[in-house]
Amino acid sequence: MSSTEIKNFGIIGWPIGHSFSPKMYMAAFKDAGFNCYNYIPFPVRSGRLMLAVEGMKGLNFRGFNVTIPHKTDVMAYLDAVDADAVVIGAVNTVVNDGGMLTGYNTDVTGFLASLREANFKPDGCNAVILGAGGAARAVIWGLCKRRANSITIGARSFERAKKLADDFSVYSNVQGTEWTTEDFIYSMKRADILINTTPLGMFPSVDEMPPVDLKLLPDGALVYDVVYNPIRTKLLKTATELGYLAFPGLPMLLLQGKEAYRLFTGELPNLEIMRQVVDERIEGNL
Repeated sequence: MSSTEIKNFGIIGWPIGHSFSPKMYMAAFKDAGFNCYNYIPFPVRSGRLMLAVEGMKGLNFRGFNVTIPHKTDVMAYLDAVDADAVVIGAVNTVVNDGGMLTGYNTDVTGFLASLREANFKPDGCNAVILGAGGAARAVIWGLCKRRANSITIGARSFERAKKLADDFSVYSNVQGTEWTTEDFIYSMKRADILINTTPLGMFPSVDEMPPVDLKLLPDGALVYDVVYNPIRTKLLKTATELGYLAFPGLPMLLLQGKEAYRLFTGELPNLEIMRQVVDERIEGNL
C-alpha cells in the first residue's frame, strides 16, 4: 500500500537521542510505501511538556510516542486515555483524530504478545518482578489481566515495592518486598517466571545484573529481561548457563511498536524490517 499524503509522527522525551523509534518507524513506513510519512524526535524538558503536546496538535501531527520522563505527566494534557493506560498510569502512544488526542499504553500489549512468542502461558502462574519503577507497571498489569496466581515485586526499596503492589492488589494477589527477605526467597523458589524490569545490565553497563540468586528458581522457570540493549544481558546469559529458559526484551520492544504503528496507520508493519533496524543500532553500540 502506498500513500502520497503527508503525515507527521514523532516522539517526545528527555533525553531522546538514544531512542530507536525514529529509524524503526521510518523503515517500516518506507517498506509499506508511506513515502510521505515523517517521524521526528523531539527533546522536550518537563517544564515544556504542555507546550509540546499543544504544538503536536497545532501542527496536526497524526500521532506521537512518549518516553521518559513524560509517560505519566502527558496524561493531563490529553482528551482521552485508554483503559489500560489509566490502570498502568502511563501513556507511550498518542493518536490525533481530528484534534482529539487519545493516549494508549502499548507496552502491555507488547509484553503479552512477547510471552506468546516465548510459549509461556501466564494464566495461573507465579511471577516474580525485579524492580518497582515505571517499566514494571505494564508488566504487572499484563499479568493481572491474564490472571496470574501470584505476583511478587522485589526491589532494593521495600517502600517502593509495597506502594507498587498496593496499586495493583485490587486486581490480583500482588505483594511487594525487598529482594533480600525470606518472603522474596520463598517467591523465587516457586516462581514460574522471573522478569527483570530494572535497567541493570543495559548498555553500556553490560556487566551488571540484579543481585538475586537465580539458583533459587525451580527447574523449567523462564527468566525474562525487558532490557533489549544488549539483546543477551548478563542476567540472561547466567540463566542459560544454569539451564533455565531465557527470553530477551527485544520482542517486547518490537511488538509494542507494532501496536503503536497499527494505532497510527490502521495497518500492521513489517516486523522483520523493524527488527533489522534495531539489530543494526544495537550492533553499533557494541
